Amino acid sequence: MNIGMIGLGYWGKNILRNLLELKVLHTACDTDLEIIKKMERDFPDVNYTQNFDDILGNPEIDAIAISTPAVTHATLAIKAIQSNKDVFVEKPLSVKTEEAIELIKLARKKKRILMVGHILQYHPAVLKLKEMIETGELGKIQYIYSNRLNIGKLRIEENILWSFAPHDVSVILMLLEEEPTSVMSFGGKYITDGIFDTTLTTLEFKNNVKGHIFVSWLHPLKEQKLVVVGTKAMAVFDDLSEEKLFIFPHKIEFKNGKIPVAHKAEKYVVPIENKEPLKEELIHFINCIKKRKTPRTDGEEGLRVLRVLEKAERYLNNTYNSDIVVVKKNYFLHKSSFIDEDVEIGENTKIWHFSHILRNSRIGKDCIIGQNVMIGPDVNIGNKCKIQNNVSVYKGVTLEDEVFCGPSCVFTNVYTPRAFIERKKEFLPTLVKRGATIGANATILCGITIGKYAMIGAGAVVKKDIPDYGLVVGVPARQIGWVCKCGTTLKFVNNYSRCDYCGNEYEQKKDGIIQINKQND
Repeated sequence: MNIGMIGLGYWGKNILRNLLELKVLHTACDTDLEIIKKMERDFPDVNYTQNFDDILGNPEIDAIAISTPAVTHATLAIKAIQSNKDVFVEKPLSVKTEEAIELIKLARKKKRILMVGHILQYHPAVLKLKEMIETGELGKIQYIYSNRLNIGKLRIEENILWSFAPHDVSVILMLLEEEPTSVMSFGGKYITDGIFDTTLTTLEFKNNVKGHIFVSWLHPLKEQKLVVVGTKAMAVFDDLSEEKLFIFPHKIEFKNGKIPVAHKAEKYVVPIENKEPLKEELIHFINCIKKRKTPRTDGEEGLRVLRVLEKAERYLNNTYNSDIVVVKKNYFLHKSSFIDEDVEIGENTKIWHFSHILRNSRIGKDCIIGQNVMIGPDVNIGNKCKIQNNVSVYKGVTLEDEVFCGPSCVFTNVYTPRAFIERKKEFLPTLVKRGATIGANATILCGITIGKYAMIGAGAVVKKDIPDYGLVVGVPARQIGWVCKCGTTLKFVNNYSRCDYCGNEYEQKKDGIIQINKQND
């Protein structure tokens, strides 16, 4: 068995060392003479060359390991396979799915072994974690996330997504045995123009399983952790810890069937074999060559990872480069929306597609204004309000803090409107107090007050005042009960009710109800 290799830089020197220890290294190649000189000092018994053709044309060499910049992987691997060499290529397999597909087809046609260096799939701790998932020790998997952070080598030929994230994408796909249904990614460019230095990628899978991958080479501390959250236990793979795999058998139980309560338990360490993952990976490659069997991380597996990376980068670039969202002071405005003069908007408020805020209106902090919303003129909206799509909030309407307006709900400001009669002087005020909810397609006639934390059912037509905590439905709306501050329907016994969901307590009076445990208000 003779293996040649190309690329002796940051990671290549580790591959060289292991191939040398396994007694299969024939020739090592790098185009940089200075790198070769350094390697000759550290590993003097190796045959070095600057010419890749010396390896391609050598009949004594059975396989080639490629550890060069990602953009060169596919080109070099194709040349190697065309020269009838088996190929081990460091992650990622390529930077384009078209190249990867061509490479896979060529390897199949030439009957060559094609393996991708997704090293974590050969890590004893990850293999043990996979075993624990398969045997059900963690229960149903709900959430996976990974952090791969460092302050170190800053690349200019590839961004952090392609440099760090392939490992974590590969492991997550392996653990879940499926590809994500949705991929999104966000990041920042701080050092080199056009190169992302940090990205956060979110993945959604079937059965509501989600994951995220946070990678950065602008982080003060090195961190390499993978967390798997299951219904029975949580697992932490910490590659920088001496003890690699930890299990936290925490449990979530529901008090009264509704209130989630966490019960913490002591962690324990899972014993792991002390093996070097890179060496295990290369041993696997050697065995695949000898037995002519398909590698665990073959070209198809590399293609699946590549598809996720491409979706992430496409989302990343579209989000970063587009002007869909414009940051104005401390709030967000979609480019299709308009803000008139003399409008005040609080920080962290988001105003989405095709909305219009008219003059002299005030919107508080942390509000969400949905698509096709009109507000104003002269309207006041409190903090943390949510106004869903297709709602118009006319002059005379006031929303206090934390009001929810469902899709297409309707406010009016004139009681007897006519197209041919001017009645602006007859506007009647409408007040919606703190925390009230107005359901989808409900209509609120002007001149009334909706009490705090009241709940208006979908499609209701409200013609008169609604008391605090009142629950109303129908046309015209009628009160059918009371709701808690959290929205749960209350049941009174001897004029007393305690919410099953949040524990708030209420006393019923002749003119309404009052909350009696003010500490939870």
